[in-house]
Amino acid sequence: MLAHFTARITPFGKDRLVRLWLPEGAMEGSDAYPVVYMFDGHNLFRDEWATYGTCWGLADFLARWEKQVIVVAPECDREGNNRLIEYAPYDMDIPPCGLVRGRGAELMDWLLGELKPFVDKAWPTMPFRETTAVGGSSMGGLMAMFAVLRHNRWISKAACLSSSFRFCPEEIVSEAENADVDPDTRVYLSWGSAECAGHAALTAATDLNLRLSHILTEKGARTYPYLHVGGRHCEADWAEEVPRFLHYLWME
Repeated sequence: MLAHFTARITPFGKDRLVRLWLPEGAMEGSDAYPVVYMFDGHNLFRDEWATYGTCWGLADFLARWEKQVIVVAPECDREGNNRLIEYAPYDMDIPPCGLVRGRGAELMDWLLGELKPFVDKAWPTMPFRETTAVGGSSMGGLMAMFAVLRHNRWISKAACLSSSFRFCPEEIVSEAENADVDPDTRVYLSWGSAECAGHAALTAATDLNLRLSHILTEKGARTYPYLHVGGRHCEADWAEEVPRFLHYLWME
């Protein structure tokens, strides 16, 4: 069941629509559910809401999936370069925009400090670390990786699809190397062969994703690195990965 509400992002001084998926009967029974926080909420559930007219088909999949979860998905600010600013955990040079003063760390502080407590109070969630995941694609994938590394105390799972690691390779690798990661952490990393401009770019993306995977596994965490052969940088191809990453993150 799809729902939505408006939340105030306090550090930005802006109201934001938050898309919500609830299992059928979630408000009627006594069950509680794990929660997946996802970025770019407008692109996940319905084509008519998606920026480019195609969504991830997440609602259709969740309606028939045997695992029941709550998905909480704030939309991004789609005006100008504001999405880049919100989803950049560090100051980064992003062509052709130039230097972006990232506010992603502030966004995550808000998500965990304000949004999550509100959600846990309003809906029947399982609020524990073991039952809290985060996910996204592109800049949202970068944010998902940053979130599970910086906030591993609160988040145990992350889906990082086509993540924009190339804009901050040194910073995200350093983040991973210095993170205190619990061994029960699971991270799904994917990158598409068709989204890279040439062999050198594909090799660089592969090397960076595998390096992050290696760092995490050295800390005892589990990872699922996946090269999506023919995968493009688009919602239609990320939709193909929905069953794969959700099954991995929540398998027993």
